[in-house]
Amino acid sequence: MSANREQVFPTRMTLGVMKSKLKGAQQGHSLLKRKSEALTKRFRDITQRIDDAKRKMGRVMQTAAFSLAEVQYATGDNIGYQVSESVSSTARFQVKAKQENVSGVYLPTFEPYINEDINDFKLTGLGRGGQQVQKAKLVYTKAVETLVELASLQTAFIILDEVIKVTNRRVNAIEHVIIPRTENTISYINSELDELDREEFYRLKKVQEKKQIAAAAEEAEDAEKKLKAGADVTDEASQAANVGDNDEPGLLQDDDDVIF
Repeated sequence: MSANREQVFPTRMTLGVMKSKLKGAQQGHSLLKRKSEALTKRFRDITQRIDDAKRKMGRVMQTAAFSLAEVQYATGDNIGYQVSESVSSTARFQVKAKQENVSGVYLPTFEPYINEDINDFKLTGLGRGGQQVQKAKLVYTKAVETLVELASLQTAFIILDEVIKVTNRRVNAIEHVIIPRTENTISYINSELDELDREEFYRLKKVQEKKQIAAAAEEAEDAEKKLKAGADVTDEASQAANVGDNDEPGLLQDDDDVIF
């Protein structure tokens, strides 16, 4: 039993401290449990979105590969040099990052941003294959957007997975270790305090009994003294009565002779 409770001195103050600790542990368990449920719900939503994004990524990349094949078929092998020469120093496709708060957990979110003022391929495909180049441009833009979305979801997935594991470990520790130990400690303190109360009650009872015995003995002694004093008074009265009986009135006493 001592291994499942804290080593404390059983006093009223310690009992109050342990009750406060138990209340705080229960509140913390409730909050962490709700946090874990919210994170798990978001985790499942992200898992579903990752599955959808991967399926979408497969279709988009397949379409992009066919578009690139069409461009190469229409323009020949010179398209690679034309694309390399058309690329400017400023990126047209950019990624912005922000944070999203989910139950106290900050998840990074990546959003694609396209600068419409920059057009790297406005002269590409003027000779031939212009439509195929524009189609491939749009398809690969969509593919990169899907990649950014998938990267954002994968990052949130990894962070949430780790946070959920830590939160569940804390919930289990509070539920199966801290709360039972605190409850066992409170039970131990209550039992010790009850035992002390019983000992105090027994001690007070014995003291009261001794006081009652002493008071009874004192009353008996006082009664005995009163009886003894009453007996002495009765003896004196009896002696006085005996003396009065011997001096009967009318009897002549032997007096000395009177000489005239």
